[in-house]
Amino acid sequence: MKNPEGQQDVSVSQGIRMMFYVMKPNETSFQTLEEVPDYVKQATPFFISLMLLELVVSWIHKGKPPGRLDDALTSISAGVLSQLPRLFSRSIELTSYIYVWENYRLINLPWDSPWTWYLTFLGVDFGYYWFHRMAHEVNIMWAGHQTHHSSEDYNLSTALRQSVLQIYTSWIFYSPLALFIPPSVYAVHLQFNLLYQFWIHTEVVDNLGPLELILNTPSHHRVHHGRNRYCIDKNYGGTLIIWDRIFGTFEAENEKVIYGLTHPINTFEPFKVQLHHLVYMWTTFWATPGSFNKFSVIFKGPGWGPGKPRLGLSEEIPEVTGKEVPYSSPASQLLRIYSVVQFALMLAFYEDTFSDKSALSQVTLFLRVCFIILTLTSIGFLLDQRPMAAVLETVRCLVFLMLCRFGHLKPLTSSLSLAFEIFFSICIAFWGVRSMKQLASGLWK
Repeated sequence: MKNPEGQQDVSVSQGIRMMFYVMKPNETSFQTLEEVPDYVKQATPFFISLMLLELVVSWIHKGKPPGRLDDALTSISAGVLSQLPRLFSRSIELTSYIYVWENYRLINLPWDSPWTWYLTFLGVDFGYYWFHRMAHEVNIMWAGHQTHHSSEDYNLSTALRQSVLQIYTSWIFYSPLALFIPPSVYAVHLQFNLLYQFWIHTEVVDNLGPLELILNTPSHHRVHHGRNRYCIDKNYGGTLIIWDRIFGTFEAENEKVIYGLTHPINTFEPFKVQLHHLVYMWTTFWATPGSFNKFSVIFKGPGWGPGKPRLGLSEEIPEVTGKEVPYSSPASQLLRIYSVVQFALMLAFYEDTFSDKSALSQVTLFLRVCFIILTLTSIGFLLDQRPMAAVLETVRCLVFLMLCRFGHLKPLTSSLSLAFEIFFSICIAFWGVRSMKQLASGLWK
C-alpha cells in the first residue's frame, strides 16, 4: 500500500469499528491497491486509547495496572522493530501476493462485490489459522513467532510484541488466495485480521457468552498465550475460533493461566527477544548428530529431539505452580523514568519518520532507523543493567546531537532545539562519567 495524497483517512466511528472487524464491505472496497488506506498506521490513536482504557479498568477492578512497565516497553519496542522495514519497501505479504495474482490467477472476482469481501474475510482467517499453527509446529517458524509469546504479562501492549522474522514465512499461507482474490481486497482484510487481534490481548474482559462459540475472544487467546500444559499448541484462530473447533486444537480456559515461554528468556534486550531462539537452534543443529536429525531440528517442532514425536513430549513441558514470579528489571525507579522519557522521544521521532517518509532522503531514513534501533537496544541494556549500558547510552546521546546538527533529526518544533541540545548534553556528561568510572574500576581490578 502506498500513501498518496488522496488516500482516505478513517473517521472516529470507522476507527473504532475497524479494531473489532465490523466495517462494511461498501466502505472498505477499493479498485486498486494504492487506494487502500494504511489502516494499521491510522490505528495508532486507537491502540493508545484502548491501552489507557484497559489501565483505568484494571485499576478500578483490581487496584493495579494490567502489567509491568519494563515488559510493556519491551513489547512496544518489538512492535517498532517489526514496522521499520516498511519505511523502505512494501511488505513481502503484499509483494508475493501481487506476483502470484499477476502471473498465475485463475479467475478475477469483482473487487466491489460483497460476496468477494466476505469470501476474503474467511480466506484470510483460514490462512492465518494454518500459518499460526505451523508457526508453533515448525521450529524455524517458531524462531520468529516466539517473540510474541515471550511476554510474561498479558495485556494490550503484549499484542504489539511482534516478530521481525515471521512475515517472511506467513506470506506462503495467503498466496493461494491470489489465484482469485484481487490484491486490494486482500490488503484490506490482512490489516483487519491483524487489528482484530489487538483487543483480545487483555485480562479485563471475561467470558463473552455465545460469542465464545464463533469468535476468538480474550478468554480463548489467554489460553493460547499460556505456558500451562493444557494451553500448549491450542487456539490458533485469528478472528474466528471455528477453525480450532473443526481441526481439534480448541481448548477452553479453566485453571489460572501463567503466561510466557515454557523456558522464560529473562531479558528486555530487543534483539535477544527477537533472535534468541535462532541462536538456540544454531547450537542445537550442530550438536545433533546425523543429517536427518539436523533437518528435523529445523522443520519439526520446537520440543523435538532424537527419538521423540514430531512435536516433542508433553511431559517434558515444565509444570506451572501458579507461584511463578515474572522477570523484572533490576533498574532503579529513577532509571525507569529516564528510560520512559527517552522511549517517548524515540516514539515521537518514529511517528514523524513514517509521516514524512516520502519527503526524506534514503540516507536520512537509514540514519533515523539506525538511531531508533540504537535507542531500543540502549533502553534494553539499561533495563537489564548490562555492563556496557552506560557506554552505549553515551554513544546514543552523542549520535542524537550529531544527527540533529547535520539535519537528519529535527525536534518536533524549532523552539525545542535548544532544550533538546541541553538535555542530551547533560545525558552525555552523566553517562560519560559513569562509563569512565566503570572503565577505570575495570582497569584497577
